[in-house]
Amino acid sequence: MITLSLFRHAKSAWDNPGVGDFERPLAPRGEKAAPRMGRYMATEGLEPDVVLCSTAVRARQTLELAAAEWKTSPEIRFEDGLYHAGPGNMLSLVQSLPHERIHAMLVGHNPGMHSFGASLPGSGDEAALNALDVKYPTAALAVITFEGDWASVAARTGYLQRFVLPRELNGDK
Repeated sequence: MITLSLFRHAKSAWDNPGVGDFERPLAPRGEKAAPRMGRYMATEGLEPDVVLCSTAVRARQTLELAAAEWKTSPEIRFEDGLYHAGPGNMLSLVQSLPHERIHAMLVGHNPGMHSFGASLPGSGDEAALNALDVKYPTAALAVITFEGDWASVAARTGYLQRFVLPRELNGDK
């Protein structure tokens, strides 16, 4: 069995009109949410062994803050293609992962993250499935398991184990 975690970047700052979308940093709320999610991943044994991260500033900052809470040091690959990636691009990246990796994480953006995440589960926790269908908030984490290998990952073949939002965890919002 393999596990795919989809981690949307944390809340970004919109208060500097001179900064382009790619360069937008995290907002204070995002700077709190990212490590909170990282602690959750560490506590729940959800640390990946490989991370594919968008090269956008807010995605890199999200990963850096979350990974600082992990007990492990996964391989990290920064992927230009994850910035504005659609579900097809994300699926291609996942399907090309090495077979020896058993837990991969994508750190990316909406709307692609929401579309991709909602397309993968064929079953799972009912409340999590319903929440995932509605919205993919910033710093949300979907954990989906699959039978087989990365090349066989396809729409509706996964099991959604959980869909977690930072506001659901202990700590301030």
